[in-house]
Amino acid sequence: MKKLVLLGALALSVLSLPTFADDKPVKIGIEAAYPPFASKAPDGSIVGFDYDIGNALCEEMKVKCVWVEQEFDGLIPALKVRKIDAILSSMSITEDRKKSVDFTNKYYNTPARLVMKEGTQVSDGLTELKGKNIGVQRGSIHERFAREVLAPLGAEIKPYGSQNEIYLDVTAGRLDGTVADATLLNDGFLKTDAGKGFAFVGPAFTDVKYFGDGVGIAVRKGDALKDKINSAIVAIRENGKYKQIQDKYFAFDIYGK
Repeated sequence: MKKLVLLGALALSVLSLPTFADDKPVKIGIEAAYPPFASKAPDGSIVGFDYDIGNALCEEMKVKCVWVEQEFDGLIPALKVRKIDAILSSMSITEDRKKSVDFTNKYYNTPARLVMKEGTQVSDGLTELKGKNIGVQRGSIHERFAREVLAPLGAEIKPYGSQNEIYLDVTAGRLDGTVADATLLNDGFLKTDAGKGFAFVGPAFTDVKYFGDGVGIAVRKGDALKDKINSAIVAIRENGKYKQIQDKYFAFDIYGK
């Protein structure tokens, strides 16, 4: 009888263990190629809004976090095979992705935009994109949007491994434009020397079908880490840490409505 009681107690203790032991680091996947959200400093370190938010969340949760760099289209596969424990890399919350992973609540929300040569006229109907080569990041929500909305209008969709590769081909004239997050395009391209002569054209894209309900942090299905991160997001929003980080990079409320 005592053995049964002992075994029962052991079983309960195992079930009640937290997802991460105090001394086990949380591995966070990120692609450091999206300034101002994540990029590389001259010394090789990661910098950016996503990186700072992640560190603030880890501090709030009182856990050690290790950042793991990965190309964007490899982040969800890496999460599934447990190479990483969470994805904090400007990943939009969409119904399609929810089939594979769980998402926290949003930590920011911005629209997608189209960038082309300054002065290019693009109406809300987007018919002017017929025959235009539009670069998108492979595996992103922008690729799906471009293939399902822009391609039927006659646009030629060209997938790339990273947004930085797209910028190179846009400036070289091999692409007519690109669709991506508006803030990413503004700070990572239009405000740079390479982006001179280019501008936002056409309407802002906000269709929930493609762009979801904002940007969240992805974890494995059923992982209790989601609730811990949600609580931490609320905490840094309330204690002012979120605004402190936001104001470092943006002159507006990136959290959105």
